[in-house]
Amino acid sequence: MNSSNKKIIAIVGMCGAGKTEAVNYLKEKLNCPNVYFGDVTFDRMKKDGIEINYENEKITREKIREELGMGAYATLSLPKIKKNLEKNNICLAESLYSWSEYKIMKDNFGDNFYTLAVFASPATRFARLTNRKHERPMSSKEEFIRRDYTEIENSEKGGPIARADFLVYNETNINDLKKQINNIIEKILKIN
Repeated sequence: MNSSNKKIIAIVGMCGAGKTEAVNYLKEKLNCPNVYFGDVTFDRMKKDGIEINYENEKITREKIREELGMGAYATLSLPKIKKNLEKNNICLAESLYSWSEYKIMKDNFGDNFYTLAVFASPATRFARLTNRKHERPMSSKEEFIRRDYTEIENSEKGGPIARADFLVYNETNINDLKKQINNIIEKILKIN
């Protein structure tokens, strides 16, 4: 990527940390597009006629990565990101998971690629996930732990979180989350 004013911000974090809230706020605040890496899974599940649930999502994610490698989601999302950057100076990348995906993004966008990690404790995340009304509520503590372990061990999810350029602690309320994000936006926009 040649233009130094183009920025890609990947929102990373564990399930239930508040990534979607952060992405929605950033899209509104920055008036920028978002590429959701998870669409790769849902598109594949729809194509294969598979019911959408946590177990099938896990199986499909692993199948895609088995076929195309751990960087599959970044590779399959790159065309959408590049297309969005033709008309926008900022594009969000939601749900980048693996270390391989992180490296592909860094290789493609270099210093124009930033990661923002959204952190919440396991107890907070579990409470949020069991209270979800709109989509796929978590059914048990065992399912929650199994998903966390799978994402960390099989999806290399810890690397991008550990290498995050920015971190927000999402333990209190949406206003606090927005305040922290506002501070980060100011920093990112000042970077040439």
